[in-house]
Amino acid sequence: MPESQDKDELRPLAITLRDGRSVTIRPICPEDKDELAAAFERLCAESRYSRFFSAMRALPEKALDSATHPAPEREVALVALSNEGSRKIIIGGARYVAAPGSDTCEFAVTVADNWHALGLARSMMEMLIKIARARGVRHMEGFVLPTNANMRGLAARLGFTDAQYPEDPTLRLVTLEL
Repeated sequence: MPESQDKDELRPLAITLRDGRSVTIRPICPEDKDELAAAFERLCAESRYSRFFSAMRALPEKALDSATHPAPEREVALVALSNEGSRKIIIGGARYVAAPGSDTCEFAVTVADNWHALGLARSMMEMLIKIARARGVRHMEGFVLPTNANMRGLAARLGFTDAQYPEDPTLRLVTLEL
């Protein structure tokens, strides 16, 4: 893909949510590390569990480093920043990761608890899907808890199929052909 196209698809995007608040979605950067840790700590226990499938109080240092330094040839990581006030805080994140040489990527998305149901997760997912397509990814998939009705509903609205994950009956696998 031409380098200019890659830069265009990762340009910051200002959006207005359903409640009228303004948010900027942009690629994550190393300087986001402390704010990403703070954003994780602001999530309720249920939101953390829905994202990581385990009880976590804080993101390990290694996970923070990895999250803020995505491998450009196989990963895309976005953050959503609140445009309220003088301090921009992370209120959401979305990413995909593809194994080297694979045409399939795995996605994940998280939105701060008080920013749900405003269209933010959908906007971030649409941006991820667009980037994945432009980069030649053919399949996008994600693992979702059966009880995570919001994520399963969003996936369905975006055209993902939803099936029980054959290797673990406690998970659902949502898949989109790009």
